[in-house]
Amino acid sequence: MIRRSLFPILKSHLTNPEISLIIGPRQAGKTTLMRQLQDELSKLGENTLFLSLDNDSDGPMFKSQVTLLNRIKLQLGEEKGYVFIDEIQRKENAGLFLKGLYDRGLPYKLIISGSGSVELKEKVQESLAGRKRLFELTTLSFFEFVNFKTDYKYEDRLPDFFTLFSDQTQNLLNEYLNFGGYPKVILAQTLDDKTETIKDIYQSYLEKDIAYLLNVQKTESFTSLVRVLASQTGNLVNISELSSTLGISIKTVQNYLWYLEKTFIVDRVTPYYKNIRKEITKTPVIYFGDLGMKNYAQRQFGTAALNMSGGFHFENFIFLLLKEYLQPPSRLHFWRTQDKAEVDFVLDVVNAVIPIEVKFTQLKLPEISRSFRSFLHRYKPLKAYIIHLGQPMEKNFESSHVYFIPFFNTKIVTRLA
Repeated sequence: MIRRSLFPILKSHLTNPEISLIIGPRQAGKTTLMRQLQDELSKLGENTLFLSLDNDSDGPMFKSQVTLLNRIKLQLGEEKGYVFIDEIQRKENAGLFLKGLYDRGLPYKLIISGSGSVELKEKVQESLAGRKRLFELTTLSFFEFVNFKTDYKYEDRLPDFFTLFSDQTQNLLNEYLNFGGYPKVILAQTLDDKTETIKDIYQSYLEKDIAYLLNVQKTESFTSLVRVLASQTGNLVNISELSSTLGISIKTVQNYLWYLEKTFIVDRVTPYYKNIRKEITKTPVIYFGDLGMKNYAQRQFGTAALNMSGGFHFENFIFLLLKEYLQPPSRLHFWRTQDKAEVDFVLDVVNAVIPIEVKFTQLKLPEISRSFRSFLHRYKPLKAYIIHLGQPMEKNFESSHVYFIPFFNTKIVTRLA
């Protein structure tokens, strides 16, 4: 069993009357997580009911609120119980449907999950304002992956493990960079099995989510856009150029990008400006939510860590690490100037900015690039970070203290922010 870091957080929310709403990409492990919660409750002697809109026998129960309540009462009676509902995005007007259930003041705790459809992410949240807590389950993080691969022997001491077992750490990093974090991909034993699994996930996403959301059966132009974005990870996304390359309108490109974000496939990172209007209107960069999905779209599944463009791929990896621990209202940006000075990430916190440079190499000396020095000189941050494959180092530049940290200590950047 793969342990998810979200499990204890969800478990602690079971005592709260709010709806526990779990969202995330298709096949990230939401159903498995809910089943684990159900098993935990059953061991405690609690009454539970699990329904899925993907099951033919359960689907008719959602014809109306009355029908569903009759089904719940048949199983749980009038006493306290826990109702798990999977794939809620299949229900039309799901937000209003759940709102009506919650507002009846029933003795049942609702734990709901669904893939990242627009209906779920937008309308459900809007309808359930003040009635739910949102939990996002991504594919496995690098640390969840490593804990699983090492049989949870070093769960509370991962930094020590990484430091002592550098060769094994590099092998695990390469495996994650190549295959990503989809649970079924990680559990597959051979390269062929992994490839077939990611192919199935990819096709399922296109055929079930995108074909449904766009109301089309052919998704060639959408697929082409995903492939182009995968090859341009970490680079500026020029909408006009994409429109010309793919032979589709600018509006369609923008529409597709919006769907990709709402279904958790990509994240848009905006440039750092003190003027918020410039930040919104300027060209963003795109990172993928799962490296395996990116590699498959780019036709480099299983070989990405060996590719010459590994620096941008590693940058995407660090983005995922930073995002995992980012706490609002902090935001992540990048910085580029007209004279081509650039910084990979800029962590914008309440009263400060923290520049972050990513190096896909083992630095031997604490060297600071010209672009990084340019940012330090202009904005004078107290702290700055260079993330690389080597050992910790430190260096001062003007009024800034620059920390060179190994990639597995990335969490410290957001914690100290």
